[in-house]
Amino acid sequence: MNNRKKILSVTILLVAVLQISFAQQNSIAINAQDAKYIINKNIYGHFAEHLGSCIYNGFYVGDTSMTIPNTNGVRNDIIAALKKLKVGTLRWPGGCFADTYHWKDGIGPKNKRPAIVNKWWGNVTEDNSFGTHDFLNMCEQIEAEPYLAGNIGSGTVQELIDWVQYVSSDNKNPMSDLRKTNGREKPWNVKLWGVGNEAWGCGGNMVPEYYVNEYRKYATFMTDWTNSDKIFRIASGSNSADYHWTETVMKNIPSNMVEGVALHHYSVIDWGAKGPSTSFNEQQYFTIMQRALFMDSLVIKHCAIMDKYDPQKKVALVVDEWGGWYDVEPGTNPGFLYQQNTMRDAMIAGVTLNIFHNHADRVRMANLAQAVNVLQSVILTNKEKMILTPTYHVMEMFNVHQNATMLPVTIKTNDYVFENKKLPAISVSASKDKDGVTHISLVNIDASKMQDITINVNGAKYSSVTGRVLTSKKLQDYNSFDNPLNIMPAVFNTAKLSANNLQVKLPPFSVVVLTLN
Repeated sequence: MNNRKKILSVTILLVAVLQISFAQQNSIAINAQDAKYIINKNIYGHFAEHLGSCIYNGFYVGDTSMTIPNTNGVRNDIIAALKKLKVGTLRWPGGCFADTYHWKDGIGPKNKRPAIVNKWWGNVTEDNSFGTHDFLNMCEQIEAEPYLAGNIGSGTVQELIDWVQYVSSDNKNPMSDLRKTNGREKPWNVKLWGVGNEAWGCGGNMVPEYYVNEYRKYATFMTDWTNSDKIFRIASGSNSADYHWTETVMKNIPSNMVEGVALHHYSVIDWGAKGPSTSFNEQQYFTIMQRALFMDSLVIKHCAIMDKYDPQKKVALVVDEWGGWYDVEPGTNPGFLYQQNTMRDAMIAGVTLNIFHNHADRVRMANLAQAVNVLQSVILTNKEKMILTPTYHVMEMFNVHQNATMLPVTIKTNDYVFENKKLPAISVSASKDKDGVTHISLVNIDASKMQDITINVNGAKYSSVTGRVLTSKKLQDYNSFDNPLNIMPAVFNTAKLSANNLQVKLPPFSVVVLTLN
């Protein structure tokens, strides 16, 4: 009996050990043979609103600045950084500011432009020295597609018609003549247009049944019968999980009148108590990651509604505001939304981009809020100094996926457990570029545990693997003006390749991009 009990005990122990070992192994299958959709480069879009120091003392220091090198008032170091980032689209002038912005205030001689008060963001005086020409010329410099947000809140149909003609018409008409008078001979040919912003909120507090008629009116006059101008009109979309809004828009706007429907979702702990940007605890981190991963559920449900009315997926889901939102830095203007950017933000960026990649059939454009000095910025400035944030580095590492073919993935992941709550620890996406190179982006959100991962790429074989990693000693680490290189991508050389099988050890709270040849 004693021997039988010992054998039984040993057997139970072995089973338990095997179960633990199995549970600690994450597995990913990448199905290269099922590749179908392209990851649109415009998923890597950014957002520049007249808010805080995003434009003034951010992008724009003025063409009279003697201390900061610039081109027509735009900082040269920001131009270089954003070119390297391969920004897909840049959205402007808002945001809430867009529906109080009258574009003609921002053209012509700067000393004759009227000033207004920016009531949305800090009640500061806006002198309109940065306007349409400045923005569109800057987009040319950073090689980004401009995305203009039209004013349908306090504006008029004629005002939007005139703006479209001013920036895109090469025919003889009053608006193209005015553009030429102001120094720009050839049009910029802007294709991306937002027809209002957050119409459910600061864009007019409209109900969706009212907004769709406003949208139809504006969209009608922006182009001709057949949209021969190929304008990409984006309807003001849902606030996070407002699925009724998407249903109403898709049901009531004819598919030949809309090219994209927007969605806004921020990772926020509580709108009344957002928490600090750097001195957060693990509970706050876990909650933020819950909010970030909720993007996947949002995309799935909004896409299901869109599929009902548009099964051919002609209309894009445009997530033109996303990112982390915290309390402002102590001592700064509450209306300026200035916050630091830590490894927590790198985690948000990594999992969100993976979600967008994996839904590339419908998500074809997105804009991180915002590019400089506001919310989850990729760049922070302080007078002549400029730093790149952890979010910048994630987006630079991930931009190898731009315009590549998405490779479908299936994943079995361990849980990141905190106080009896669980989240999937691992996030992944993969793509194959035009040269046949495969890239795999991996994120481990677990705050303390390394993750062993087995990756099998079905339908492909490789001879080499290289990698880059972004991580740090603490989740709360960030790049400061005194230590701008504290967090930087590094070589990742621990991935082991055998035929089409990879073994990877992913450090806690890390982002890794693998390149397979």
